[in-house]
Amino acid sequence: MSNDLALRRRAWDAAASVVDPEIPVLTIADLGVLREVTVKDGRVEVAITPTYSGCPAMNMIGVEIELALRRAGFPDAKVHTVLSPAWTTDWMSEDGRRKLREYGIAPPQAAGSRRALFGVQQVACPQCGSDNTEVLSEFGSTSCKALWRCRSCREPFDYFKCH
Repeated sequence: MSNDLALRRRAWDAAASVVDPEIPVLTIADLGVLREVTVKDGRVEVAITPTYSGCPAMNMIGVEIELALRRAGFPDAKVHTVLSPAWTTDWMSEDGRRKLREYGIAPPQAAGSRRALFGVQQVACPQCGSDNTEVLSEFGSTSCKALWRCRSCREPFDYFKCH
């Protein structure tokens, strides 16, 4: 493995370990926010894409990436934001979706879901698995989530909105 490739792998692993400050069970790699890590002449650059424009967590994520890279031996790393193409929930890893469900947040549905076909959204309850759910508010605990309730177990839950 070339030196730049080994450095890139080490830098990627360090950046990928950063967790989302709003959903701490997910890393930025799980979310698909971590887009690219490059190494040129020993210098690391990291590209990240926000889940939506104006996401307040992005500044903290950038700082956490720089700190993680500094701890991994990259003191002069640069982090920049890439807005195009826009982030989509399709970039979330399957592991990230599983982590959301286990944390009690319904993961986003695939682009080819029932809603895309018929305008009807069926969100499974992350507590009991029932599809007998209803939206309470399009705005949840953060801007990227909506508040839902299960009619079967009666528990409220967040749903990670599709983008």
